[in-house]
Amino acid sequence: MCGRYAATKNPAKLVQEFEAADETGGHAPSPDHNVAPTKKVLAVVQRHPRDADGQVIQDEPSVRTLRVMRWGLVPFWAKDPSVGNRMINTRSETAHEKPAFRKALARKRCLLPADGWFEWRRNGKEKEPFFMTPRDESTLVMAGIWESWRDPEDADAAPLITCSVLTTDAVGPIADIHHRMPLLLAKDNWASWLDPDREEIGELLAPPSAELVDGLELRPVSSRVNNVRNNGPELLDRAEPATNLDEAALFDAPSK
Repeated sequence: MCGRYAATKNPAKLVQEFEAADETGGHAPSPDHNVAPTKKVLAVVQRHPRDADGQVIQDEPSVRTLRVMRWGLVPFWAKDPSVGNRMINTRSETAHEKPAFRKALARKRCLLPADGWFEWRRNGKEKEPFFMTPRDESTLVMAGIWESWRDPEDADAAPLITCSVLTTDAVGPIADIHHRMPLLLAKDNWASWLDPDREEIGELLAPPSAELVDGLELRPVSSRVNNVRNNGPELLDRAEPATNLDEAALFDAPSK
């Protein structure tokens, strides 16, 4: 977890929702129902402006922006960007200890908006996919970190901006599907997570509240999502679960 998610919201709507400036430069990815590692994704960051020499202007208020990043964190010191293929997730419990993540956790935090994420529940030798998504169709927000990497062999190349999803122990019924889940952030915590001047974030790394998780539908979906080449709204359609579960009510779609 988390190895796949869906993100179909229009950038213009995200800019409005997150009160951010659009810095996608016309390169925002198209609606994606099967976001896979190394794909371009949208992220919200908040930074202080910089002067002509690239130095932070601390006495200027920080600015929130919507940006395009590649999923899979490449640390600034990496020799090769392929290392990002193995860093799509970051364990929130140990991120502050790991050289690949601790600087980003301290200074480069971001929000990763999504429709929901996919997870696979083991059923014997098979795995059945589920889509975890807000019942009210609101934007689901995953906590993330980001980095800027420059090719050491090409000083003129544009920086590669990458990100990683923070994960935590699964909460409530999600644990019946998988023991890990994204670190979800309630709207009240967005500003604190993005604040570039905030150093103490321990309380923000706690697993999401039961109330936040209760607002999710755990929806069985087609195994077509297993193939990263498949993409389309049908991947999010509800399918019949492969197993008969006593707790089946947990997966019911909300009544209308």
